[in-house]
Amino acid sequence: MSVRNDLREARKQLAYVPRALQLVWGAAPALTAAWGALLVVDGLLPVGFVYLTRLLVDNLVTTIGAGVSWDTIRPAVLVAAVMAAILVARELVQLAVAWIRTAQSELIGDEIRRLVHARAYAADLAFYESPDYHDRLHRASTDASRRPLALLENGGSLLKDGVTLVGMAALVIPYGAWVPLVLVLSTLPALYVVILFNRRLHGWWEDATAERRWAGYYDWVLTYSEFAAEIRQFDLGGYFKDTYQQVRKKLRGERLRLLRDESLARLASGLLGLVVTGVVMAWMVWRAFLGQVTLGDLVLFYQAFDRGQLLMRSLLGNVGQIYANSLFLENLFEFLDLQPHVVDALSPREAPAAVREGVTFRDVTFRYPGTERVALEHFDLSIPAGQVAAIVGPNGAGKSTVIKLLCRFYDPGAGRIEIDGLDIRDLRVLDLRRLSTVLFQSPVPYHATVADNIGFGDLLARPDRAQIEEAARGFAHGTQLSVGEWQRIALARAFLRRADILVLDEPTSFMDSWAEAEWLDRFRRLAKGRTAIIVTHRFTLAMRADVVHVMQRGRIVESGSPSELLSHRGPFAQSWSAQMQADTATRD
Repeated sequence: MSVRNDLREARKQLAYVPRALQLVWGAAPALTAAWGALLVVDGLLPVGFVYLTRLLVDNLVTTIGAGVSWDTIRPAVLVAAVMAAILVARELVQLAVAWIRTAQSELIGDEIRRLVHARAYAADLAFYESPDYHDRLHRASTDASRRPLALLENGGSLLKDGVTLVGMAALVIPYGAWVPLVLVLSTLPALYVVILFNRRLHGWWEDATAERRWAGYYDWVLTYSEFAAEIRQFDLGGYFKDTYQQVRKKLRGERLRLLRDESLARLASGLLGLVVTGVVMAWMVWRAFLGQVTLGDLVLFYQAFDRGQLLMRSLLGNVGQIYANSLFLENLFEFLDLQPHVVDALSPREAPAAVREGVTFRDVTFRYPGTERVALEHFDLSIPAGQVAAIVGPNGAGKSTVIKLLCRFYDPGAGRIEIDGLDIRDLRVLDLRRLSTVLFQSPVPYHATVADNIGFGDLLARPDRAQIEEAARGFAHGTQLSVGEWQRIALARAFLRRADILVLDEPTSFMDSWAEAEWLDRFRRLAKGRTAIIVTHRFTLAMRADVVHVMQRGRIVESGSPSELLSHRGPFAQSWSAQMQADTATRD
């Protein structure tokens, strides 16, 4: 029953092989065709060499009995010359195969990364916030992405060895039609061992994904500059080194135990093959003693049968590797088959050229995927066009969730979000996102020049140097920027895109008081004529807004101008008073 299950699973996994071969062909069709043809030639050359060995030995035996002269040695010399030509031809073919294989690997590797990048870019933000997605991405980006290349290598070896094996079988069939059958049967145990332990290895590899990611994370912490100062200050190096070693020790032990069991099983199957070889060769030697075959026949048979067994083992090893790679291919294609949930409507509507009415959340309820906690519940919010609105509230109130839903990184479970009365789900996703420009809470430091970092805010507009400088409005010179300076660059990037809706999530959180005061003085001018939504903990920034909306537990609990809210003595006024008292105590 176990063997039947193993074979059923093998057929299931091998179903991924045609898709991988289609990927390989699509990336490099001409090279793949040339590569296949050369492999067939490379597989036939050893067969010719072994066949000529018999002729050479028999000619040498004849020459030894007839004396040495050109007439007697000429047949042997000619055979030897052809054998030498075969050796040279094989070297040339193998060099050509190696060159083509390198070119193929470059093209195929780039194609796989293109597919992974495209799928990662198309994936919903929800995938990135899920540990399962990162496990899938890790599996697809590490071993799985190399598997089509390994499959190509194994498939090539399988083709070449298969051609050679058929040729060798043709050479030994005249001595007994049963010989090729014995050759095949003697290697079947080795095939089962390969399939069984490749399945076990793949199962372990998948189960250990999280631990392998943790090992990579600990290595990252110990070797990258982002962590260097803090792990020294708090003496965390020993902890992370020991934790890394503990994870690696566990992974290493599990992997070596698998290797030990596999080695013992391979040894048993290999001994069985040796016994079969010994029996068959003893039969052939007995026939030589009886004069039924020549010395050349004996040499040919030994070479063909011995190489046949080696080829069968190589062939079965390649089949096993193809099976192993097909197991990992499942991870690659599983990732490539991920489908986003946030997609364009079947009949999308045109986005407004300019926002004239504003943004409205109507009875929106939302839970993050995989959680039961409600992030927004019956949430209502209206921000008229041209208004500067601040959203304040404690951590976890749902402020950043409002931004994610407005950008349509997620769709609400209930309710609707409108821009000028249009449900944003009815708009093309790219058109919707072109209507807004966003500064997210954590500024992204792209590894590029300051000009490029700012220009990324609107690549379609192809901003010139003057526009970038206008958006930047001056930054300190230097190669290493502080977090606050990176935030100011991110702000410039956001302002460069002249979108009607300006969304800022904690825009001054990393700025010092001087930089914040300077930025606040310019903010109203920068936001003029645009609908601005600001998420902030800082009351100094909230006081510059036209309207302040206070959030608690996924709902708006009060709204009004800053002066109105201060006079109402509600949550906003209470928080304002607490912050002022804290500032006074700090100054004292």
